[in-house]
Amino acid sequence: MEIENQTTMVTYFVFSGFFLSNDPQLQIFFFFSFFFIYLLTLVGNTMIILAVRTSPHLHSPMYFFLGHLSFLDMCFSSATAPKLLETIVTDQKTISFMGCFTQVFFILLSATSEVFLLSAMAYDRYSAICKPLHYVEMVNLPFCQKLVASAWAIGFFYALANTLLLFKLNFCGPNIIKHFSCELPSLLSLSCNEIFMNQMFFFISGSAVGLISLFLTVLSYIHIISTILKMSSPEGKHKAFSTCGSHLSVVVLFYGTGYFRYLRPNSTSSLLLDEIFSIQYSILTPLLNPIIYSLQNKEIKTAFRKILKLKF
Repeated sequence: MEIENQTTMVTYFVFSGFFLSNDPQLQIFFFFSFFFIYLLTLVGNTMIILAVRTSPHLHSPMYFFLGHLSFLDMCFSSATAPKLLETIVTDQKTISFMGCFTQVFFILLSATSEVFLLSAMAYDRYSAICKPLHYVEMVNLPFCQKLVASAWAIGFFYALANTLLLFKLNFCGPNIIKHFSCELPSLLSLSCNEIFMNQMFFFISGSAVGLISLFLTVLSYIHIISTILKMSSPEGKHKAFSTCGSHLSVVVLFYGTGYFRYLRPNSTSSLLLDEIFSIQYSILTPLLNPIIYSLQNKEIKTAFRKILKLKF
């Protein structure tokens, strides 16, 4: 009953982001731009998943993780893009109270799970390059499954804890979110309560999630780079760097935009940049990941060709 009493004060929120312009021409431009980005994201990541599942030569830990990364990217993009497309073309740019909280949960779940999955992928590359003789023993299928399950579990409990804390707050107005989606920082600023504890929990838990996952990834790459530099064969060095290049690009892209979004001061002058960087890591990055992984990967390209031949 306590939750019901609190939520009846505000029954919906209104988006007022830059990408939700009332200009008809801009609406058309933004709608088709984000529609095609979302469509290509679904197609590209689905192709990765199909390639990994149907190609025997891709049944290895590296591609096992890549398949799960593609699924997470589709979840991440789907947490934001469909509602954004709907909001762009409607006059009432609203979202229900529970709909907004649900979006918060899935954004946090997807983002947190992805950073730990990227750490798991870095460990896989570390094992393959630094411990090649023990690679099969170190990174077997049950161990990979445990790493993926752990990434999802951490993301689930982190998202659940932050979302449940939102239910303890009163939202009595205003109900205008200066953003195109329900991100936690934007939502907290609308509460009628003292939000210090929520902000501290979000900051501390978010910092722990980000720093721990980043530390694990960086630690793996320190060992990887050290091992590569000790290689005497130029071909061996090139092959080792090429196997890590795609993953490292995705890590830099995801962490760079995500950290810049949340570590910047929450001021009026930064609202536009906040939206741009949110678009970058929640909508554009899931599109770019399959492109990055397939550009220089002959095995993925071969699997794509086989899938297209079977379909057409």
